[in-house]
Amino acid sequence: MKFQVLATIFILSILNCAGQSEKVQVLPLNEDEIIKKYLKNGAWNHSYLTKEWDEWINKGLKEDSTVEYLWQQKAMPFWKTKKYSLAISYYEKAVEFNRKRYLGRFGFLKCIFAKDYNGALKDLISYKNEFGSRHEQDHSLEFYMGICFLQINQYEKALNVLKEQNSKEETQHGNEWVHYLDRYYLAITYYELGKYVKAISEFDKVLKDYPRFSDAQYYKSLCLNRLDKKEEAKMLMKEGKSNFKKGYTFNEDSSKYEEYPYQITWQWMVTESIME
Repeated sequence: MKFQVLATIFILSILNCAGQSEKVQVLPLNEDEIIKKYLKNGAWNHSYLTKEWDEWINKGLKEDSTVEYLWQQKAMPFWKTKKYSLAISYYEKAVEFNRKRYLGRFGFLKCIFAKDYNGALKDLISYKNEFGSRHEQDHSLEFYMGICFLQINQYEKALNVLKEQNSKEETQHGNEWVHYLDRYYLAITYYELGKYVKAISEFDKVLKDYPRFSDAQYYKSLCLNRLDKKEEAKMLMKEGKSNFKKGYTFNEDSSKYEEYPYQITWQWMVTESIME
């Protein structure tokens, strides 16, 4: 009888150890392990345009739906394939779980990709108020704010933001630090406000950095035309059109996927009528 009791205790001990061992095996993966398993060893072995990319990420999210990097990676293909509603819905989850890391970039994506300028402004301003300024794709958040204001025809606000940001960078780092597109959009703002002499001054700075930038040549020629410098305007327009055909236009990383505001494309076909 005593032997049977001891045997029962021994068996129960083994079962208990087995149960404990089984519990260890089903412990959830931590964030780094999930990224390694479902991104590094999963989705990243496929093109982001394939079903496999999304399937691997969905497996990771099933493991832990609070990993913000998975949501960012899930959204990424939809930005580039212009499925903006889906991209925004997934990226919102990344922002929810890591606001500081993703909110500023969300504003950039809404501005350049989704063309949601009011939504972009809301995110960009919120980020700046909460965390301060930062850069996205080599440009400050204020740069994208300026573009947004331009796109909703709030030209004075665009002027204030872009002018202040350019002046700040000149003071802190010198004139050569200012990106040619920062000056380009400031010049565009002057053009929209009818301040053609100031616009030309800024376009000249742009063309000093990027001499064949066809988009700047296009708008500078429009300014010259407004100032009744017809022949000079026509010559520059012709030169700009030639440079456009040679590929001298926006060279931002994202311009491979999206046209930027005030990026000249079809307008070259009607330049003759514009200049009359």
